[in-house]
Amino acid sequence: MVLKHNNQLPNQHFRKDWQRRVKTWFDQPGRKKSRRIARVQKAARIAPRPVDGLLRPAVRCPTQRYNMKLRSGRGFTLEELKEAGINRKVARTVGIAVDHRRRNKSQESLELNVQRLKAYKAKLIVFPRKAGKPKQGDSEAAEVASAVQFRGGLLPIQQISAAPEARAIAADEKKVNAFKKLRYARSEARTLGAREKRAREKAEEEANKKK
Repeated sequence: MVLKHNNQLPNQHFRKDWQRRVKTWFDQPGRKKSRRIARVQKAARIAPRPVDGLLRPAVRCPTQRYNMKLRSGRGFTLEELKEAGINRKVARTVGIAVDHRRRNKSQESLELNVQRLKAYKAKLIVFPRKAGKPKQGDSEAAEVASAVQFRGGLLPIQQISAAPEARAIAADEKKVNAFKKLRYARSEARTLGAREKRAREKAEEEANKKK
C-alpha cells in the first residue's frame, strides 16, 4: 500500500475481541426449511387462487439508463381496465392488482397491458361464492370441477427486443455523410435564434424604407 502526505500510519487492531463481532450463518438450512413450509402453507391458504398472487402490469423501468427494460408494476390503471372491459371494483376480486395513481403516458403501454388483461380474462375461472349456486359471471360447473391451482409465474413478462435486423447498406446510404449531416443539424439548432433575429431586423429595415 502506497501512503501519501504527512498522515498517521494505519495501525488498526482488527484482532481485538473478534469472537464477539463474528457473523455466523448456522441457521441457513433451518431458514430454508421455514421458507419452504411457509410457501406451502400460503399456497394451501389461498387455493384455488394462483400461487404467484395478483396479476401485475408490465411497466418500463424509470430513467434513461434502464427504460429499455420491462418489469412488473404495482397495478393496472383505470384506463387499462376500462379498455379491457373489466370493472375496477370487480378487478380486485378476481386477482387483478389496481393502481388508481398510475397514468398511461403512451399508447404502446396501454395496448400492452390491455392485451395482458384480455389474455388473463380468457384463462380465468371464477368460482361461485356459494357452491352449487352460480351467479352471472361465474364459470361453468365443469370448468370449476376441473380447476387446479396454478403454481408457475402468472403471465411472465417477456422482454421486447428493439434491435433492428441486420441488412446490407444500400448504395444511396453510402453516399450520405452522416457526420456532416449531424454537424449541420447541430449548427442549425445553435444559430436558430441569431438567424431569426437577423431576418426580423431586415424585415423591419425594409418596412422603414417603404415609409
